[in-house]
Amino acid sequence: MESYVNEFINYLAVERGLAQNTLESYGRDLRQFHTFLQNSQLDFIRNSNRETILSYLNNLQMKGRAVSTISRNLAAIKSFYQYLVRERHIDKDPAVNLESPKLEKKLPKILTIAEVEELLKQPNSLQPTGLRDKAMLELLYATGIRVSELINLNISDVNLDMGYIKCYGKGAKERIVPLGSIAAKCVQEYINKGRSKLVRTYEEPSLFVNHHGNRLTRQGFWKIIKKYAMEANITKEITPHTLRHSFATHLLENGADLRSVQEMLGHADISTTQIYTHVTKNHLKEVYDKTHPRA
Repeated sequence: MESYVNEFINYLAVERGLAQNTLESYGRDLRQFHTFLQNSQLDFIRNSNRETILSYLNNLQMKGRAVSTISRNLAAIKSFYQYLVRERHIDKDPAVNLESPKLEKKLPKILTIAEVEELLKQPNSLQPTGLRDKAMLELLYATGIRVSELINLNISDVNLDMGYIKCYGKGAKERIVPLGSIAAKCVQEYINKGRSKLVRTYEEPSLFVNHHGNRLTRQGFWKIIKKYAMEANITKEITPHTLRHSFATHLLENGADLRSVQEMLGHADISTTQIYTHVTKNHLKEVYDKTHPRA
């Protein structure tokens, strides 16, 4: 099965242009499925049937895996078997007509404007790393890009004179996102005074680098934002996407139209963007309850 999985992952990368994180998730999920089959003394071709797959999904549920994780596993398995049928490695698709479990739509956690401002004040701009962190946080809140898109930015992707950045989202889709003047100023200051002290070679293309002069990782950024949230006394749960969610919600609260926000976020389907309208409605209800004399 390993060779088929590698072949499939290569197909997803080359033919469908899926992001590296997605490729890694699919590969990991399929290898876990293979391990389950081996432990059950089953073969992924001879014993491939609806019951086998349902048994695996039930096993994940018994282990306490989240609905989103089970749904992602099923998506990987279904895509894998569809590929095997198309390439004529197997005759029938055992995963056909299997439906993903219903996902509970969770409203994204956001920060208030005051909390965002407090978070953005935390980096020490007298240090190269502080200049970098300030630029990253300002850039995330100004553009709403994903953390993976942030850390993959190169110097050449930023046009500070024109006020935009070029990034590559899911499926390696390129999009142009406008950049506010404050964020542009912070990025320029980082490039002029901070980045030059962190990089080890002039050939390094990465915009944001770590202490070793290499491209900053997602895990590295995760530690950074948690540190500043703690220093800002923000008790809400912070995730790498918190500023992205806050960006979208604050735009909608201030009158931005849904289509524009969808384009800036890089959502393929507007239904993904619509979840932020529920957040703004909740916010309006809170404001009403706190301020109306007869609420």
